[in-house]
Amino acid sequence: MSAMSTKKIWMILFIAFMASIATAQDYAGKRILYVNSYHVGFEGSDPITDGIQVVLEKAKVNLKVIYMDTKRNPSDEFSRAAALKAKTVIEEFQPDVVIASDDNASKYLIMPYYKDADLPFVFCGVNWDASVYGFPYKNVTGMIEVALVSEILKHLKKYAKGERIGFIAGDTLSERKNLEYYIKRFGINFTKIYLAKTFAEWKQGYLQLQSEVDMVLMTSHVGIPDWNDQEARIFSESHVRIPIGTEHRWSMPFALVGVAKDFNEMGVWSAHAALKILDGVPPSKIPMTANKNGQLLFNMRIASRLGITDVPLLAEVLR
Repeated sequence: MSAMSTKKIWMILFIAFMASIATAQDYAGKRILYVNSYHVGFEGSDPITDGIQVVLEKAKVNLKVIYMDTKRNPSDEFSRAAALKAKTVIEEFQPDVVIASDDNASKYLIMPYYKDADLPFVFCGVNWDASVYGFPYKNVTGMIEVALVSEILKHLKKYAKGERIGFIAGDTLSERKNLEYYIKRFGINFTKIYLAKTFAEWKQGYLQLQSEVDMVLMTSHVGIPDWNDQEARIFSESHVRIPIGTEHRWSMPFALVGVAKDFNEMGVWSAHAALKILDGVPPSKIPMTANKNGQLLFNMRIASRLGITDVPLLAEVLR
């Protein structure tokens, strides 16, 4: 290798190194607040938090995380109070950008207090349709959360003996919204619908569906206050008679198939969008988008109860 070639290589490496330092320095002293609608330990938002933290820690941003805890406390009164606490944190922390995940942060915090404000927001995890909160505002962009319903139904229908479809979930704002868009967007005519406020109601609905329909779409049980995972697993394995599909990995112990959303994708996208805003790009110039990634899941324990032996290609098998 010639001396000139070696010099060029070292120059390229030096420029790349200096660029990486400049990038980190560009964000030094910048503050981003992440408002999580839910709580630590919730499988639907922990991966969002992880994605945000990985990206922003590399960027050397001063990141602060707060939790509204509205999944475990779903009342309107509690949610409004939690939003006011978040607003106080914003006023004290004075972030350059706020990231807010899931519907309640948008409904109770952004929409009433920060519509078209100077403070930029990036949302994620808003189910199906952000226009219900008036988005986009001039200061708001984000990633809408959608379920990969067509894929779930495609796999369910392989195992169902008829066309009747049932629905079961916890009785929460998110799940009522999910149900609405299952019907509107996919034209699903549900034969039976169960929205459970208690674990007993969920078990009763799960049991009745076995004889009322040919397949079931099951969304999240999170928000049912007396839920018991172990009891639910035993109950479902004892009583399942028809194929059940879900969009959530945490619901797979009670279902045959699932196409799970990648919540980490939402966190990573939101963090990168926040960095673009710090770079001077207005939120209005960052197009809203929707999550795209999913993982096919297959529960062999439920499959054995149904006498099913053929595993879908590329599925992650759960035992």
